[in-house]
Amino acid sequence: MRKQKKTFNDKRVHRHFESKTTCSTGLIGPPQPIVAIVGDDVILPSHLEPATDAADMPVDWMRPDLDHSLVHQRYKGQEVVTRQNPSYVGRTSLFTDKLKHGNVSLKLSEVKLSDEGGYRLELVVGAASFPVLNVSKSSSGVVLECESKGWYPEPELFWLDAEGKLLSAGAPETVRGPDGLYTVSSRVTVEKSHSNSFTCRVQQLSINQSREMTIHIQNDFFIDTPTAVSNCLAAHIVISFAVVFLCLGIAFFVYKWRQNKLGNFSSHFVM
Repeated sequence: MRKQKKTFNDKRVHRHFESKTTCSTGLIGPPQPIVAIVGDDVILPSHLEPATDAADMPVDWMRPDLDHSLVHQRYKGQEVVTRQNPSYVGRTSLFTDKLKHGNVSLKLSEVKLSDEGGYRLELVVGAASFPVLNVSKSSSGVVLECESKGWYPEPELFWLDAEGKLLSAGAPETVRGPDGLYTVSSRVTVEKSHSNSFTCRVQQLSINQSREMTIHIQNDFFIDTPTAVSNCLAAHIVISFAVVFLCLGIAFFVYKWRQNKLGNFSSHFVM
């Protein structure tokens, strides 16, 4: 029995492509529609410009013209199939070894006529917004608050003094919004220094993004704080005690001197 070779109709499937990203990083797609042969595999090319590590970024390939529009989804470094259009299950994949170089192209296997249509890539990448600083007073000193929104992946936040040394602060608070982006905030209590300059820095090293804001606090702002008043009061108390002891010492010295003087004077009149 001779095996028959299966052939496909020479029908071309056109794919129109558009991309969407959440920040200024560019998503570059093909300049013209992609044409494929039914039964073949095809690649919908797309990459980040400049090259950015996309291994941990949420990636959604969509067919906006379909009610069940999700073609392929990657979330938290894993492929997600629970929401995928059944027609595409087992036929889509990303080049996972190239994601770290910003390659987010989609491979579509065994092309069908029903695959024809427009494809859209939605990619959430770091927005890297500048921090916003607020200043207030507390019983222990001056309180600095820092907040930065629109980050992805999750960033880190820390405080620096004028010499670039880390300031002791509590763990920052991080909240992820419905858009998948992170808001990070932190507060630190500072005391008067020779420069009174403090910096809030937010960074995400995996996407090579860093934003910072520096604030200079006037000396007068520290004067009325309870800490400054307490320190000043303590200094006055110490000085006052020192003056009192000094006066007592002088008085005792004068007293002894006069006693000795009177003793010597009396001895001259002893008969």
